[in-house]
Amino acid sequence: MNLVDVHVHFMPERVLDKVWAFFDAASEHYGVSWPIHYRLPERERLDALRSFGVVGFAPLVYAHKPGMAEWLTEWALDFGASVPEAVPTATLFPEPGVERYLGRAVERGARIVKAHVQVGSYDPRDRLLDGAWGLLAEAGVPVVVHCGHGPIPGSHTGLDVFEEVLERHPALVAVLAHAGMPDYLDALDLVHRYDGVHLDTTMVGVPFTEAQAALPRDWASRLVDVSERVVLGSDFPNIPYEYGVQLAAIESWAAADDRLGEPFLRAVLHDNPARLLKL
Repeated sequence: MNLVDVHVHFMPERVLDKVWAFFDAASEHYGVSWPIHYRLPERERLDALRSFGVVGFAPLVYAHKPGMAEWLTEWALDFGASVPEAVPTATLFPEPGVERYLGRAVERGARIVKAHVQVGSYDPRDRLLDGAWGLLAEAGVPVVVHCGHGPIPGSHTGLDVFEEVLERHPALVAVLAHAGMPDYLDALDLVHRYDGVHLDTTMVGVPFTEAQAALPRDWASRLVDVSERVVLGSDFPNIPYEYGVQLAAIESWAAADDRLGEPFLRAVLHDNPARLLKL
């Protein structure tokens, strides 16, 4: 089956090196070891994705300080234009000028945006971002938002916090990264109440995560009514296991409820993310 992955990370080399260094110290940050399974040169990482059957993906970047989001967005737009399977992406940060560079990114064809509330340590309700959220809602460009408390709470994480953004911009197409981990049921509640809210599968239901943030036992049955708004995400290459482990978790959900099955797999692994990325 061809795969479309909305949650993949490609970054400038010096930025990715710093991200990997952070994960190398994961025992200090998270209390668990986090060996990067795909610590490979960029070309080899691209070849790996292709070997898995990935025919489309979103190379996500994110900023953790002012002045960083604009040049990362420019890099991501260029990367998305140069790699056949990739789509142009963007990021944002609460700072003067965010509407300007985000608007330019949308004009250049950005198909999805990453907002990392935890790493950026910013409040998504910041009025500096209000125009940016509105711009994305009006343009219909989805945003992958890491706003849950996993793997550790941040200064402004919490689905209740991000819901205030949705209340201001109910048309926003928002993909809750990691399905809102660890507050999976609250994330599902947002899917039910806001037509544009989706969940991505990034690190959800895999043994590594289940040890810290286990899914509800009736998870599969809860997905039946929202199957069109669940999309494949992986966090490749920054995962401590093989890519197929994530696919196996999704397959286990499909097998756990007769109402899911093969149609659910096709939807989650290809059709839903392809729709979001306009492939």
